[in-house]
Parts: sequence; structure tokens; C-alpha cells
Amino acid sequence: MICQMRILHILSIASFTWSLFGDLKAAEKPNVLLIVCDDLNDYVETLGGHPQVKTPNIKKLIHSGVSFTQAHCNIPICNPSRASFATGIYPHTSQQFGFEDWDKNEILKNSRTMMAHFAANGYHTLGTGKIMHNRDRQEWNEYGHPSDYGPFLFDGKYKIPHLGVPRPFRDDFGIIDGTFGPLEKVSHQKSPDTGKPYSWLTGGWKKQRELKYESENDRDPTGDELNAQWAVKRLKELASKKSEKPFFMGVGFVRPHTPLIVPQKYFDRFPLKSIELPVIKENDDEDTFKKTVTSTEDDRSGDRGTKMYDSLVAAYKGDRELALKKFIQAYLASVASVDDLIGNLLDTLEDSGLNKNTIIVFTSDHGWGMGEKDYLYKNSLWQESTRVPFVIRAPGVSKAGGSCDRPVSLIDLYPTLLDLCALPSNTMKNDKGRPLDGFSLKPLLTNPAEGKWAGPDEALTALYKWARYYDPAKQNYSLRSNNWRYVRYENGKEELYAVTKDPNEWDNLALDPSHEKTLKKYRSKLLARIPKSIPEKPKSNEQWKNDYFKKNPNADTNKDGDLSWPELNAHKKLMNAPKDAEYWKNHYFKKNPKADVNKDGKLSWPEFHAHKKKKPRQ
Repeated sequence: MICQMRILHILSIASFTWSLFGDLKAAEKPNVLLIVCDDLNDYVETLGGHPQVKTPNIKKLIHSGVSFTQAHCNIPICNPSRASFATGIYPHTSQQFGFEDWDKNEILKNSRTMMAHFAANGYHTLGTGKIMHNRDRQEWNEYGHPSDYGPFLFDGKYKIPHLGVPRPFRDDFGIIDGTFGPLEKVSHQKSPDTGKPYSWLTGGWKKQRELKYESENDRDPTGDELNAQWAVKRLKELASKKSEKPFFMGVGFVRPHTPLIVPQKYFDRFPLKSIELPVIKENDDEDTFKKTVTSTEDDRSGDRGTKMYDSLVAAYKGDRELALKKFIQAYLASVASVDDLIGNLLDTLEDSGLNKNTIIVFTSDHGWGMGEKDYLYKNSLWQESTRVPFVIRAPGVSKAGGSCDRPVSLIDLYPTLLDLCALPSNTMKNDKGRPLDGFSLKPLLTNPAEGKWAGPDEALTALYKWARYYDPAKQNYSLRSNNWRYVRYENGKEELYAVTKDPNEWDNLALDPSHEKTLKKYRSKLLARIPKSIPEKPKSNEQWKNDYFKKNPNADTNKDGDLSWPELNAHKKLMNAPKDAEYWKNHYFKKNPKADVNKDGKLSWPEFHAHKKKKPRQ
């Protein structure tokens, strides 16, 4: 009996020890929550981008972790930026400068994304929304909702810009970049074009669904709200199940990417008359050279950011102040809407206790210009486009309320997470991949002001441009150091700003001979970091356009032998538009010309029905 009791006692201790060991094993690796916004610049509390911004939840996160106040993207446009930080590889290393699918790039497809690497090393990975620009689902063990750029206004036949956006802006930039305004009730109004009631749609590029909106208390959730709800639900479940596997969760919010359409309550927080404009120097673009690599010297229309600015001002009859106030109001409202959702995630972590062992990262893929240098867009090498919020809260490691003003970039995110979670640093699938380009920021998390960091003194950013092929040596780049920003364009034009004295980057000192020594210094630094050439050349957007032209020669409507982007977009819109009965009748006629019984060159409906009735089934 005594022996039996001792055996039971030993088994009990063993069981307890194994249970404890299992809990310790799960606790060894911290969880990770990665929150990524789209097109979010420094319009965040504590970053000083706009005095009226309201982001109390992001501010709370900043006060609990370390904020990198001079963090920069590595290319200021969606797809290549996300491909870069998710794989930890610079655009000039991979040649992913554009919108080609990242997993068709020879280097990137043979290098693990951070999600895949965490999954390969014992983590349960789950994501929702827009983390990558495309191919999100394949990278996670579990995936929630796809990217949702809506809401879109729908007139019963086509998606159209918000009714509050005047011409020419709405016509020039359409349902994505050319639309902003409140999500509100529209079902009581009819479209003069279709005679049908307006409604709202939401969803990704390929598939949309109706979004009901009768009032704030009687509506469907937006895409961003669905992603937050999914993440909150899964966080609660993960906390209750206490799995032995740690988790890596990614939550991607689309706002404040255009269209800047969020519920009216967020617009109400920022009355139009109260909106303050950024301080903009008149004719500040005259000593800059971005438009020289995107259009001719005397044609501003080739540069999208310049064209968006000109079109927006023209839409408000030349009233620049009103135009920018309207756009900034919508942007501030969109940022506030995302801040509320981030608050839901943070509250869930705290209430569940997951915050004690969960690393939180908050950032954006790139910034956005608000009229500075007569520019309204991303994809520039100036501060407004390259700077991003970047906050890391690592329990037991990061200094609460820490602020680091050392220039870093999103390329450093991946190696930092590997360091914090003690995962292997080799992320290549095979020898066709590439090692990580960045450096762990862990020393700066423990000592934000004086930590010994192994990374470079300057943040490197490339510029996306529409091109027939990409050669790293023939691209546009900037270096941002503590005191200087140096910009070099592919045509050799240069800009140099003393950012400590000139934070708005107003005065291009590259044109001043007294700064020749500094100019040469940063020119040498940049050229030393960019390889002369990489043989692998993935297809560019221009090549994909030419491929489309070969398959669809009728898309060349002006018959000049060249397919322009407006022609391609118009043809794709036509092809994707809902087909009416007349279209399908004519389509039938092309395949069955004998159905035209009276030989008048047209197929009448009686002839159509008669022929279909007689036509034998195959």
C-alpha cells in the first residue's frame, strides 16, 4: 500500500513537473502582434506631424514601448515596401521595385517571409487584412479577411467616387485616390445616370459585397472593423486555450489609404473650419528634381503627386486652403478610425493577460505628402513620404516611454523580431535566396539614447518608378542621417537638406557650392551601398502592360500602335463591367451569324430566341 502511494506520489510530481515544464516551454518564446497601417505618415500623437491629430491609443502604446521617431520605409509605395520588410531584403537587393507579385521574384520566393520563418520555428502564425500587398493568405497558418479597400459608392452599375468630391479630382483619380468623405446614408438618393438608388460596396479588388449603412447604429462593419473583430476574437481564444505554441499575429489596416471614407462620427471630431494646414513654403518645388525623372521638365502631369495636388486645388476652384482642409480632414478622420481599432486590440491583450508576454509592433508601409512641395501622394524621397511611425513594445526588454531619434528603417524589423524571440537568423530557403539586410534594434530598445547599434548611420530609401526594367544602379534613392537628407535621382540630379536646421526640407543645399564637401560625402556613401547591377530582372509594370496589349490589341483606342495606361485601365474596366442583355446578344451573333435570318446585319431578339431554340445541343 505504501509502495503504491509512493508510486502515485512520484507520478503526481512527474505529472506536475511535466505540466510546469510545458508551461515554461510555452513561456520561453514571446508572442508577437504586428500591426501595420497603410499610407500613415507622422500624423500620430507624439510625432508632431499635425497638431490636431487624435490617436490616444497609439500614444498609449508609445508610452509603454520605444518609439523610433526617425524611422523610414525602404521604398515609399505599397507592394515593394511590404515585400521588403516582410522578407528583410532591400529593393535593390531583390529588384522588387514595383508591383509585380513578390513571390515570382527569384530572390524573394527563395527567402522566407517573417511569418513563414516564425511558422517554421514553432510558432502558430495567423493574420488578417493587408500585411503583404498580395499573396497574404499563403504565408499564414491561419488567415482571416483579405485586404478590403472599401467602402465604395455604387450607382447600381459602377463604383464611383464619393458624391462630395468635385471634378476634376474625382474624374482624374477615380474610386481609390480620387475619393474621400464620410460613410453615410445614401440609399434615399438615386443616381441621375442609372436611375437606381445609391448604395455602398466593400471588399478587395476582385470581389465586393454590399455594405449596409442606414445610420451609425444600423450598419455593417467596414473592412478594417472586420479585421479588428477577427483579431480580438482570436486573441481571446488564444488566451483561454493557453496553447504550448506561441503565436505570431499580423493585423493589417488599410486606412488611411485612399479612399478616405470612414463613418461620419470620425469626421465630426475634426470640424472643417478648425483644420490647420501644414506650413508650406511657396514654390518649394522649384529647387527639387523629382518631376525630372517622371515627366519632362515643362510637363507636371507625369508626376502623380504633383498632378493630384493640381487636380485637387482645381476641383475647389483654385482655393488651395479649402482643398487641403477637405483632404486633411478626411485623412485625420481615417487615422482616428484606425486608432480606435488599435485600442480594441490593446485592451484585449491587457484584459486577457497576453500583454505580459507579447511583443507589439506598430508601423506603416510608408508615409504621405499633404501638399508640401505642391505634392499630394506617397512615392517621393522627401520626409513626408519616407517617415513612418515605428513602435516596439517588448516585455522585459524595451524601455517604457523610450524615444530613439536615430535613423532606422523597416528593413530592421525582421532581424529585431528574430533577436527578441531567439529564432535562427538564416531565413533563406536555399542558395537562391538572400540573407537579411537589416540589423536588430534590440540594443536601442534597452537603451534608446545610447545603445550600441551595429546598423548604418543612414536610413536608405529607394523610389518606385514606372520602368521597362529595373537596374539598381539606375534608380532614385535617398539617405537620411541624423543631420542630413541626401537625394540622388537616376539622371544625376541631387538634393541635400540640413534637416536639423531645415526640418521641412525647404532649401536644397546641393545647389550651394559651399556645401560641396558634404554633398560628395553623402554621394559616396550612397553609391557605396548600391550595387552596379544585378542580372536578374523581374518583369516591370511596363512589360506586363505590353503583354496585355499583345492579347488585347483593340484596347489601343486611338490606334497609335502603343497602349497607354489610361487605355489599358479603360479596357480592363470595360471588360470587367457587368454585361447587359444587349451585349450577350451581340456576343452570340458573332459566334452564330446564320441566326440573322433576314440578313440585315443585325440580330433581333426574335431571331436570337428562334435560333437558340433550333440550335442542337452539343
